[in-house]
Amino acid sequence: MSEKIEKLIGPIVDELGYELVRVQMQGGARRATLQIMAERRDRTAMLVEDCARLSRAISAVLDEADPITEEYLLEVSSPGIDRPLMKRADYERFLGHDVKLEMTMPVDGRKRFQGAMIAIEGYNLLLNSESGAVSLPLASIKSAKLILTDRLIAAVENENAAAAAFVGEADVPPIHA
Repeated sequence: MSEKIEKLIGPIVDELGYELVRVQMQGGARRATLQIMAERRDRTAMLVEDCARLSRAISAVLDEADPITEEYLLEVSSPGIDRPLMKRADYERFLGHDVKLEMTMPVDGRKRFQGAMIAIEGYNLLLNSESGAVSLPLASIKSAKLILTDRLIAAVENENAAAAAFVGEADVPPIHA
């Protein structure tokens, strides 16, 4: 379901100057929530207005295509600083930072790891975990989330400031009615 929705809304999200981080249906049939996480492609901070803009555009696409048969709540948000890592590019972008992750299959007898991401070697993430360095297949990572640290906060603030210095509001495409 999430992949189908991602294909439907991906082009409009991209056209508006954002990147999809995650599309996920949560909850049961009684209280289903379609969670869309996105960030600005220019790496400046997501504002409430950005989420509202995306929500309106995504709602229009979903209303027309009607891919979800049951009732649901649409939730559009930024991934936040302690964001999930979904793609290889996410891991590359945040190398050196601490992450908590879960594997689909055990590695060295464990499924859960925490530590600093050291490098990506081929198709593996090299992690400096509490028990030493471990190589984890990227394809076997079930979930990964950055751990909020002062260093991560500073890095994201620097990234936002650098992006804002080069990008003005005029660079964000207008929303189409």
